[in-house]
Amino acid sequence: MSKFKLIEEKFFRVLMFLATCLIAFALCLIIFSILYKGIPSISWEMLTQTPKGGFYFGKEGGILNAIIGSLYLSIGATFLAFIIGLPVALYMNIFLIKHKKLINIIRFFLDLLWGVPSIVYGAFGFTMMIFFGIKTSLLAGIIVVTLFIIPIMVRAIDEVLKTVPIGLLESSLSLGSTKSETAYRVFFKQCIPGIITAVLLSFGRAIGDAASVLFTTGYTDHIPTSLSQPTATLPLSIFFQLTSPIPEVQNRAYASAVVLTVIILIISILSRIFSKKFQKNQINF
Repeated sequence: MSKFKLIEEKFFRVLMFLATCLIAFALCLIIFSILYKGIPSISWEMLTQTPKGGFYFGKEGGILNAIIGSLYLSIGATFLAFIIGLPVALYMNIFLIKHKKLINIIRFFLDLLWGVPSIVYGAFGFTMMIFFGIKTSLLAGIIVVTLFIIPIMVRAIDEVLKTVPIGLLESSLSLGSTKSETAYRVFFKQCIPGIITAVLLSFGRAIGDAASVLFTTGYTDHIPTSLSQPTATLPLSIFFQLTSPIPEVQNRAYASAVVLTVIILIISILSRIFSKKFQKNQINF
């Protein structure tokens, strides 16, 4: 290796190290600021009560409505996106495997949809709601968030399926399996750890997004008991509390952010545990 290449390698190694340190520092700073301001404001009453009268003016109450609403919304949207996204990703990698140009076009448009700001999905959903005369509700929010995370779900699963050797597909078909059997009995089982990660990624985007539900789910201080009722979410709860001029309410917003972060952390840890469990039981071809 020439001297120039050695200098070039060291330069980019240092550059990558500095970039990694910068990202890690920014992440730690964000987490520290949230924990520093939020933990002192967390209480059992805040986690187990719905907002009382004057909650956003510093009076009693909690964010239980937002916690339950966020879980309802994100779980429902992730479930629908998985039901739609998994067959699409399997179809692309098994039935269209010989049509490379068509697959690349589909991936290109999915990437475009992934990059569309969530507020655009919210505006689209709000327009459709006005057209069909639908009121803000949990169902409307689930549908809009589902549309928002479907490209994420499909592309994440697609990247996992791309790692499966083409020989596995050919071997399965040569043994008399249909493409549908190969998709769900071979490819799906082989990629379960990666699919769980894709579901986690979609769930994280669903539970943490505020723009797509701003016009569609509405907001309420009560826990919804049906899909036709409006619902509160943690991101919107954080937004409304941060806009308050009262410092106590602003600190509650940071406490709500801590709760949201902990929920995502728990889901992440559980997904890693299940991924490792499935990976141990995975058949190596």
